[in-house]
Amino acid sequence: MKKKLIAANWKMNGSLQANEALTRGLIAGLGAPTCEVALCVPAVYLAQMQDLLSDGTMSLGAQDISEHEAGAYTGEISTTMLREFGVRYVIVGHSERRQYHAESDALVARKVQRALAGGITPIVCVGETLAQREAGQTVEVVKRQLAAVIHANGHCISEIVVAYEPVWAIGTGKTASAEQAQQVHAVLRLQLQAATAHAERVPIVYGGSMNAANAAELLAQADIDGGLVGGASLKVQDFLSIVSCAAQ
Repeated sequence: MKKKLIAANWKMNGSLQANEALTRGLIAGLGAPTCEVALCVPAVYLAQMQDLLSDGTMSLGAQDISEHEAGAYTGEISTTMLREFGVRYVIVGHSERRQYHAESDALVARKVQRALAGGITPIVCVGETLAQREAGQTVEVVKRQLAAVIHANGHCISEIVVAYEPVWAIGTGKTASAEQAQQVHAVLRLQLQAATAHAERVPIVYGGSMNAANAAELLAQADIDGGLVGGASLKVQDFLSIVSCAAQ
């Protein structure tokens, strides 16, 4: 049985002082976690976090990656650059990137391809808006988003992490019910099984306002293999509580 993965997405939050306090608090409280824990931080803090995470208790993650390896792409960050800081995971296709930066399914697929080629595990985000859910399009949307990644990456698809993040539940305080989340995770699991003989290797984590209050119920679902945690990951005790639920 694969370990559950709890990945923090700090988004555009943090400071040198706050990062150190948060990380040291997490390390002190984690002990030797029986699940995988990763912190996906703003790129400007990767050097600081590489040092703070040097004991290996948690893995380091980034929040985005370029589809290009090098060149005249001002502001972009390549796989090679991330690897120099010991980055193990990178979030790709987060709904905020899709919405605010117009990232298409095709671009997300190319970024996944670049991450895999560089030896970094992409956490591939898929999810529907409220309008799409109310129109009964949830399954169609998430399958389309994941299909683009599968098509571009072929047999390497077993090396990714999938994060289901209903857009309507991100940063809103709303959360999909455990049953709603499980239904979508089961759909994604079947899609992966149709694409690779090694689908069991792929963690499918939930990323829509998971918090200390709802984590246990969500993580108890058959096809939910962890969480991509936003706001709650900035609070030591809340994040430790979620990790504790994943370790059971």
